[in-house]
Amino acid sequence: FRSAAWEAVRRPGVVGVKSVAAYRTGFGLDPERPSPAEVTEAARRWLARGGRLDDPVLVRHLLWTAVDLGRPLQLHTGFGDGDLRLHRADPSLLTDWLRLTAGTVPVVLLHCWPFQRQAAYLSAVFGQVHLDVGLALHHVGPARAGTVLAEALEITPFRKLLHSSDAYGVAEFHHLGALAFRQGLAGLLEERVGADEMTLADALRIARWTGRDNARRVYRLPGGPLDGAPDDG
Repeated sequence: FRSAAWEAVRRPGVVGVKSVAAYRTGFGLDPERPSPAEVTEAARRWLARGGRLDDPVLVRHLLWTAVDLGRPLQLHTGFGDGDLRLHRADPSLLTDWLRLTAGTVPVVLLHCWPFQRQAAYLSAVFGQVHLDVGLALHHVGPARAGTVLAEALEITPFRKLLHSSDAYGVAEFHHLGALAFRQGLAGLLEERVGADEMTLADALRIARWTGRDNARRVYRLPGGPLDGAPDDG
């Protein structure tokens, strides 16, 4: 498995890995790395019964394997479908695991609603944690997107919030996801400029970070600070 994972992430265009542990076990897992003997026994049990990979030991093993791969790790958190139990998808349950993995790989908390404030807290106290609220904006719509973004940005460092449309299916979903995000963020930044909390130049820089540069940096994409482009902060 480890060899196959390394081979997969070395393929051209692979910039990260993703886990849906929130759906399978939730985040209330033992944060420690399981031993080889524990993994072997858990794999034996799972292979004997089949079905979805929902063994807590194997899910822990997958998360730690993702850390070893060295790529940014996306974690679905919060709102999803009927397969998950919402209270188990609260990203604050990852606190001990994040403490153990500090200084390793970027961790991107996806979607987050209704836990955007918990995700914001984690991004504020753990250097490796970033977040988006992409999926949530599909459901709340442009009129409420600003409220969700405002809660996410209460304490999230400006270099930690990423745009996400979470689009799938028809092309219009990409457009609508981007529209809700742009309108919500623009309204929020306009309010802060009007209240003299920041300058227009600050607001434009934050919009550029959130809409483009943060993702370029986290995923080491061309045009980001690591590729020679200037880093504004």
